[in-house]
Amino acid sequence: MEQEEYAKEEINWNYVEFVDNQDVLDLIEKKPGGIIALLDEACMFPKSTHETFAQKLYQKFKDHKRFIKPKLTRSDFTIAHYAGEVQYQSDQFLDKNKYYVVAEHQDLLSASKCSFIAGLFPPLSEESAKSSKFSSICSRFKIQLQQLMDILNSTEPHYIRCVKPNNLLKPATFDNINVIQQLRSGGVLEVIRIKCAGYPAHRTFSEFLIRFGILAPEILKGKYEEKVACKWILEKMELKGYLMGKTKLFLRAEQMAELDAKKARLLRNSARVIQRQIRTYTTRKDYIILRKSSIHIQSHWRGKLARELYKYKRKEVAAVKIQKNLRRQLARRAYTGIRISALVVQTGFRAMAARKDFRFREQTKAATIIQACWRCQRVVSYYKKLKKASVISQSRWRGRMVKNSEAATIIQAYWRRYRAVSYYKKLKKASAISQCTWRRRTAGKDHSNVKMAIRETGSDGEENYKLEKQVEELRCFLPSEKHPKMDLEEAKAQEIDMSRFSLQTSPNKVDKTNALPLEEHDAVLRTIAVHPAVIEISTPISDTEKVENLNAEVKKLKALLLSEKQRADNFERTYAEVCKLSEKRRKKLEETERRVYQLQASLNNVFQDVIFNVRSICRAENDLICFIELKFNFCTH
Repeated sequence: MEQEEYAKEEINWNYVEFVDNQDVLDLIEKKPGGIIALLDEACMFPKSTHETFAQKLYQKFKDHKRFIKPKLTRSDFTIAHYAGEVQYQSDQFLDKNKYYVVAEHQDLLSASKCSFIAGLFPPLSEESAKSSKFSSICSRFKIQLQQLMDILNSTEPHYIRCVKPNNLLKPATFDNINVIQQLRSGGVLEVIRIKCAGYPAHRTFSEFLIRFGILAPEILKGKYEEKVACKWILEKMELKGYLMGKTKLFLRAEQMAELDAKKARLLRNSARVIQRQIRTYTTRKDYIILRKSSIHIQSHWRGKLARELYKYKRKEVAAVKIQKNLRRQLARRAYTGIRISALVVQTGFRAMAARKDFRFREQTKAATIIQACWRCQRVVSYYKKLKKASVISQSRWRGRMVKNSEAATIIQAYWRRYRAVSYYKKLKKASAISQCTWRRRTAGKDHSNVKMAIRETGSDGEENYKLEKQVEELRCFLPSEKHPKMDLEEAKAQEIDMSRFSLQTSPNKVDKTNALPLEEHDAVLRTIAVHPAVIEISTPISDTEKVENLNAEVKKLKALLLSEKQRADNFERTYAEVCKLSEKRRKKLEETERRVYQLQASLNNVFQDVIFNVRSICRAENDLICFIELKFNFCTH
């Protein structure tokens, strides 16, 4: 269709060859002798079978290049489609092609008053009504396909090709070979090749002028021909590579996008200019209205303020005059009243003073005696009360001080004892653990030396005896395992030192005996036979049994060493835990000690305040006693 459009407009275009599958379409749906027509014809005869249908196809299309007959089957056939060869099996073609719905029944159901049933059976078209004697699935499919093609031809369709990325149904996985095969089979590659080589954007001259005439408005005002106007617009935009047909203009894809971008830029700039002018106009209009309004409001308020100021000044002058006259009258009236009152008061006070003077002289003697007696009694009672209260407060305070001092002393004694005990326990545990670790290390070293010496000595009788004696000594020391750990470690260290010494001396003896010749060896044996003590030593059980026993004892010692190592490790872990716990307790005790110190300081401050108050009270009592003595002396005098 694209290339037919180019040929119709008579533009300079090189025709692109592509594979046309029209012969395949004719093979399938051509009406006089296509496969679908032969299938409908076979369905009309009740005696037809799929074999007779296949034989009819073989006879009809034996020379067709798109139709292939398989060699090993009697009812299959192959069609070479555009995408590739597809083999069909005609076993149930006839049964599947028959449409068993009767037209009268369908008309009856489509005329139903129930909308649901009527929707399931729509009325038949005119073509299907004419061929109501026989209907097949293929014919109905062709009718529906023709309707779809009519709809597509009446519109401008846009297709979306769906590509299957892989056959494993996994996300984000693309099989390149499969995708290329699908694009090639769907003809997408040839369409892309035609679009790339051609002009995908083509518009009529009128459409182009309506869309892009705004780019050159002076050309539209000149009333030129549409073709010439379009050419001038393209020249003004400096575009090249376009073609102009009889009625349409053909552009590349990037040229259309460039024109759209320039149009959008022009519209955007024009919109900005329009917006700027409108905003300037509206802002100026608002400014003029606001200026006029502000001038009017200012003039109104200035007149109002002037009137208010005039009224205020007028009232102020009137108020000054009224105040002057009122104050003068009030001052005159007050003066006259005060003068009369002063004269009356002076006469009265003078008479009263004379009478009071007389009464005072009479009452002074009696009042002096009564006052002296009453003051003496009151001061004595007040002194007794103060003395009693001070004694009670002193006794209570002293009791509290004694209790607080005893509590602080007890707390300090407990704290010091706890700190000394915890420090002693720490030292004791640390010394025990350090001794255990040191003895464990020395025992391990001695054990390894003993083991190496045993391996070097071999089966020497005298050395075996010494090792057996050492094992017996170790057995003797094993019961002391239940004793404290310090004694056990010391005994083990002594045993290991003895075994080390014996093992150090044994290699020298073995070397000497091996170095002697046979004659000297016989002489040594004779000398050994002379000494009975040596005979007693050299007559134990066989060497192999002794070595086995010694190995068993060494294994036991290894087990004991391992157990001691584990115990030492346990002691170290417990010591670390105890250190952490003691650190926490030390912090708590330091906190309590700090609080005790604070409490003691506060108690000392309170005690000092109380002592100061008591001293002040005592001073007051002394002053009172002195005052009472003076009063008594005054009264007696």
